[in-house]
Amino acid sequence: MMSFISYLLNGVSLGSVYAIIALGYTMVYGIAKMLNFAHGDVIMIGSYVAFVAINSMGLPIPLSILISVAVCTLLGVTIERIAYKPLRHASKLAVLITAIGASYFLQNMALLIFGANTKSFPSVVKMDPLKLADGQLTISSETIVTVIACIIIMICLMAFMKYSKAGHAMLAVSEDGGAAQLMGINVNATIALTFAIGSALAAIAGVLLCSAYPSLTPYTGAMPGIKAFVAAVFGGIGSIPGAFIGGILLGVIEILGKAYISSQLADAIVFAVLIIVLVVKPTGLLGKQIQEKV
Repeated sequence: MMSFISYLLNGVSLGSVYAIIALGYTMVYGIAKMLNFAHGDVIMIGSYVAFVAINSMGLPIPLSILISVAVCTLLGVTIERIAYKPLRHASKLAVLITAIGASYFLQNMALLIFGANTKSFPSVVKMDPLKLADGQLTISSETIVTVIACIIIMICLMAFMKYSKAGHAMLAVSEDGGAAQLMGINVNATIALTFAIGSALAAIAGVLLCSAYPSLTPYTGAMPGIKAFVAAVFGGIGSIPGAFIGGILLGVIEILGKAYISSQLADAIVFAVLIIVLVVKPTGLLGKQIQEKV
């Protein structure tokens, strides 16, 4: 029983990281109607920035995380301005190809700068693990911080969208960009802000992911990025609560699949569950059916 609870907690921890990354995906798609497949590599860049700040520069962990967030925010806005803004009215295929190209560019840039060797990432959480049931169940400090961070981020994002002027502008752009522009909303600035927020979340997710699984390579963000996209679709892409629920469920399914079925088949199980959900409910768990006028 204790082992099952331990697996469940590990799944929630991993799912919380997926959820933070998925929040970035779902915001960009919900507002700009673009799939930013370079998002996973922004995670990797943020992790390398934090790694260099902590190990090479000897900076305090909170300052290193802030620098990582700032760099990723700037990177996200730059990617949007250079790669996506010129394709705002292009076909979805053109945007998709550009996103894949941006992803490979970031990976190869990291290879040139940092090399292909695996770096051992230091934990950014300096707390003792929590021991329960007379020491039979141990909850790592990374798990506690990751879950709390995910919940706080989701609540803050929902409050931002509901109560702030910028959040209202994002909702207006997501409904109808043309009408929002006629009402005086700066669509370009709103989309750039969306990329900035998503990329800042990617930096936080990268630091938390590498703290829990302390290895860093130029390909670190690739698979978590894809799985987070699956989580966003699973929960209903465009929905902030959906991204949270999808991420948590995906992490739990993956960890339980590794523990009780096969570690080699865990990824296949994750994608199989997604296929089943999309067959039963194509819009995802909390997604809404959108009718397009023709």
